[in-house]
Amino acid sequence: MSAERTTTKTEPGRENVAETPAAENPIDYRELIKRVEHVAQEIEQADDQGMTVLALAEAILRRFRSQLGLAGGRVYRRDGDAFDLIATFGDAAPVRRPLRITSSYEPIQILEDRGAVYMGPEDERIDPELERRLGVRGFAAIQVDADIILAFDVLPGVDPDQVLYSLGILRHSITQRLREERLQGLLQEARRIQASITPRHDPPFPGFSIHGEIVPMEIVGGDFFDFIPLTDKILGVAIADVSGHGLPAALQVRDIHMGLRMGLSRDLKIVRTVERMNAIIHGSTLTSRFASLFYGELELNGNFIYVNAGHPAPIHVRNDGQEVQLDEGGAVLGPIEDATYERGFIKIWPGETVVFYTDGIVETHRRMGGDEVEEYGMERLLEVIRRHREATAQEMVRAVFDDVKAYGGGRLPRDDRTVVVIKRTAESP
Repeated sequence: MSAERTTTKTEPGRENVAETPAAENPIDYRELIKRVEHVAQEIEQADDQGMTVLALAEAILRRFRSQLGLAGGRVYRRDGDAFDLIATFGDAAPVRRPLRITSSYEPIQILEDRGAVYMGPEDERIDPELERRLGVRGFAAIQVDADIILAFDVLPGVDPDQVLYSLGILRHSITQRLREERLQGLLQEARRIQASITPRHDPPFPGFSIHGEIVPMEIVGGDFFDFIPLTDKILGVAIADVSGHGLPAALQVRDIHMGLRMGLSRDLKIVRTVERMNAIIHGSTLTSRFASLFYGELELNGNFIYVNAGHPAPIHVRNDGQEVQLDEGGAVLGPIEDATYERGFIKIWPGETVVFYTDGIVETHRRMGGDEVEEYGMERLLEVIRRHREATAQEMVRAVFDDVKAYGGGRLPRDDRTVVVIKRTAESP
């Protein structure tokens, strides 16, 4: 499919391939890898993956032709049990199309096993007629994924070991770029999913001010909250924190969202709903198999029944000055298949507030000197709540986030952060 060029003819607009020597000075491959990766990151993604690979290969060879010892090449795409030539680049000789190479061709089979292969012109496994048609001698190629092969022309006089190094650098840089694009695509899709399940508006619930916000550590996160209208007089309130971060955590959050709403739609009791969520998390095949969850049901008269499944206990700020933690429930979801849970109950009177949060709030830390760090902690959270007792739910949420951010010195969070506030403002109508 490709290797050393067999002609010295100079075509218009091209360098004479046979007269282009390989680099004579020792190559710093570590530095070359960094430079090649940098160029790969600069190339814009095409609509077609084969065209993205072509653009990456062209840009890299344009910058590092002599260091890599490669002059040009061809891009092949799998079609059934064969690979079709879809484009040439660099100094590769023009090839009459269609050109189709069966995947049973031995060099292709070896390539699919190894990912990168160089076979010199003396190798008996090469089909001389095929290589003559391509205008090369030998076989130098990388497989950048299951469906795309890049084959290269090797400059004359290049050491075989250098060719293998170059193929390895190209395969690493190109496949890494393609993986990043796929991952970003998945993350963007996960972000859209997460945005679709996060409440966009404060729920209308007469006599109450209710608000929540999430600040994810990454583009998507493992924190979650939800407001679920059950009837005109009952509102479900949930907050959860899935172990881990990124895409696996975001997918587990989706499962919690769907599991809660499906369970509640079947009129399951609050304890049974949480037990069902535990079974879902326990049976998950995702890496994020542990989650803390607090779920409660708020009535217009201020009655609040809840279950705390290993979540940081929300704070009920009462009119008599007491600050009560809502910790009735049971274990974190996931580790124990048949975990059982108990209900808790409070009465929220007019003027009283309940603050829900995830551990990314209280575990925010700052350096005190050397390796010593100090966490934000519960007491600081309580101080903010006390200072803003007369504020609306939205104002209190914002005050907590502002204080935590200032405490951390404005640095990016090391964990997802979520705050939800329910404040009863008046007697029910």
